[in-house]
Amino acid sequence: MVLKTHPVPYRQCTRCILDTVDDPKMSFDENGVCSHCRQYDEQEKYYLKEGKEAEALLSSTLQQIKDYGRGRKYDCLIGLSGGVDSSYVAYLAKQYGLRALCVHFDNGWNSELAVMNIHHIVNKLNFDLETYVIDWEEFKDLQLAYLKASVIDIEVLTDHAIYGTMFKIARQNDIKYVLGGHNIVTEGILPYHWTYDKKDYINIKAIHKQYGEKPLKTFPFLDRKMKKFIANSGVEFVNYLNWVPYVKDEVKKILQKELAWKDYGGKHYESIWTRFYQGYILPTKFKVDKRKAHLSTLVCSGQMTREEALAEMKTPPYDAQQLQIDKEFVLKKFGINEAEFDRLMKLPVRSHKEFDTEGSLFNYYPVLKPLKPVWNAFKVATGK
Repeated sequence: MVLKTHPVPYRQCTRCILDTVDDPKMSFDENGVCSHCRQYDEQEKYYLKEGKEAEALLSSTLQQIKDYGRGRKYDCLIGLSGGVDSSYVAYLAKQYGLRALCVHFDNGWNSELAVMNIHHIVNKLNFDLETYVIDWEEFKDLQLAYLKASVIDIEVLTDHAIYGTMFKIARQNDIKYVLGGHNIVTEGILPYHWTYDKKDYINIKAIHKQYGEKPLKTFPFLDRKMKKFIANSGVEFVNYLNWVPYVKDEVKKILQKELAWKDYGGKHYESIWTRFYQGYILPTKFKVDKRKAHLSTLVCSGQMTREEALAEMKTPPYDAQQLQIDKEFVLKKFGINEAEFDRLMKLPVRSHKEFDTEGSLFNYYPVLKPLKPVWNAFKVATGK
């Protein structure tokens, strides 16, 4: 049975710049404000702290971190990518008198600028740096498997590995507190179907089983044993960027002045792969331009006007010359030619949920697996 779907009338939010092309399921209130803006406001109420409340929370948390770290080499860990958020987390940690171990996850896609920024940061702040270098052949095979599977969130692989690596290194160094860079005012909006669950190790294994070629011997999976260990480890994430004034353009000026930091020209563009994925693969194949979510967040947090966001969207997501340089680099690093890459780009888009997922009944009850194709067809037809 084929279920018919009906096109959604075009409508754009009157507050941010998202529309029904970006998310056909978004809803609007009587003023034309979308559900993503309303969800942003809820997150802001829950996570953001201001004034005396913020000062008290920050002060007590810093004291807890310092008390735990007394007598230890480090009192906290910072995952350092060289991007704006993590760089500012490191800068503030120094101002707060913390003794941080910075951990950088090297997945083989660092830009030269990212390497330089990280070097400046740890040297000027006098923090130790530990770099975890993933097995490139395994990681390349995983990324190629995701391209062949034609699913949207290839960045699951890096995020999944980073999360597990930071916990592992935190425990190895007897560190309880991990300082994160997540913040509401620059990251509060992202349509759910643009991404996938970063911690679903079953989905990664299922996609690799079907399309991968090399055995995964070292990839840091967040399997059930690891997740149980994390839950019992006592390690805590602290996102104090939600407790301090965080204006993106002002923060960049501070980093440039104090740490000789240089801008990448886009969110998470410290990675060549992420730049190519967000700037070319997402808009070309999946019709997703992540700038719309990033800019909408800045509009909701009052860091830019809606008109400014709309004007920025009229500029191309990728400099044409840089795109050609990056594309040649990516294909060479993957070991594929342009014809093969174009073939992968033209494959029909598939849902991550067409493959086994953690918590799926088909995973827990193998006897039901013969019914999985029917269930997958239903999900595709209904958009669930």
